[in-house]
Amino acid sequence: MSIVTLNDRGVRSVTTFGSVNAGSMVFIKKLTASSSGTLDFVNGTSDVVLDSTYKEYLFTFNNIHPGTSNADLGILASTDTGSNYGVATTSTFFEAKHAEDDSQAELTYITAFDAAQSTSLIKLTGSIADDNDSNAGGYLRLFNPSSTTFVKHFISSANRMFNSRSLNTFVSGYINTTSAVDAIQFKMDSGNIDAGDICLYGIL
Repeated sequence: MSIVTLNDRGVRSVTTFGSVNAGSMVFIKKLTASSSGTLDFVNGTSDVVLDSTYKEYLFTFNNIHPGTSNADLGILASTDTGSNYGVATTSTFFEAKHAEDDSQAELTYITAFDAAQSTSLIKLTGSIADDNDSNAGGYLRLFNPSSTTFVKHFISSANRMFNSRSLNTFVSGYINTTSAVDAIQFKMDSGNIDAGDICLYGIL
């Protein structure tokens, strides 16, 4: 139980009985790409936890470098611990971009990258160049994947360098199943993930 006194400038005093869990982020697993076709996080495999232990999971991806130029990073979900990927997913995609020479600065809704009950790769980025210094970085937040009542919502943001431009993508959607999602696969839409790492965290 807590007692909170307010005035016109906000909280004046708080008296708390008991304790409040402020939350924390728990590291679970890091996968490092080396000309990898996929990076798979499968519950119960290689110390991966992707179950009811946490209500939210955070994936961070760093320095993702494609083996093939113009490749897009995306995800696929599984409800049978990775035996099959491609659960029907609906998502939306928009992007902010700015060129190094200031010739382009715009925000664009990219309908071609939307998904409507798609069982194919759900894109988290657009094209990533394979120049030595090009890469993508960002995150994916997945909410309550173990629910057997609700669909599974996710949001993602990523930044990449392509053709001397900074491109920031924003993706959100839901994996349309009431079965527990117990595996997430990251892959490029063309070629391998040449380098980079993806880390998984549980959010308390």
